[in-house]
Amino acid sequence: MTIEQTTLKDCFIVIPLVFKDERGSFFEIFNKKEFSAATGLEINFVQDNQSVSQYGTIRGLHFQVGDFAQAKLIRVAKGEVLDIVVDMRPDSETYLKHFSCLLNDENNHQLFVPRGFAHGFATLSEEAIFVYKCDNFYDKTSERGILYNDSQLNLDWQIPKDQQIISEKDQHQPTLETYLKQ
Repeated sequence: MTIEQTTLKDCFIVIPLVFKDERGSFFEIFNKKEFSAATGLEINFVQDNQSVSQYGTIRGLHFQVGDFAQAKLIRVAKGEVLDIVVDMRPDSETYLKHFSCLLNDENNHQLFVPRGFAHGFATLSEEAIFVYKCDNFYDKTSERGILYNDSQLNLDWQIPKDQQIISEKDQHQPTLETYLKQ
């Protein structure tokens, strides 16, 4: 497993060592010992989630705050997504900066998203199975969001506007400016 720092503090790309032969392939999804040695972070994942999305679906930008903030290890089991994270930690040197990467079932890359980051993804394949580990349990009262098409962030979701599928909830998230004033 190779772990690479992204342009955002504490956010990493995790590249597994994939073994392939005539039967198919095998790779280790997570190794706590190797992850801790490479990042200096002690993570204890307590919940795994999965979503299935069709082409054009944009989910996000979501995060949890306070005692229920979550770090996540994200991967795509089938298909391809554009994954985007925004550092929402006011004391971070990369505060309000964002990072994006392609996650798919070909490269098997994973993205480690630390607590305090907003997260979203756009489904670029016909269908995507999106899987992620969390180091804290979901708590509805701690859930927050930023509008996916916020003009200050100016994110490129790589989906034509007329093909974007966005939930009612995500269409009505606050802008970054509104969120920061709360």
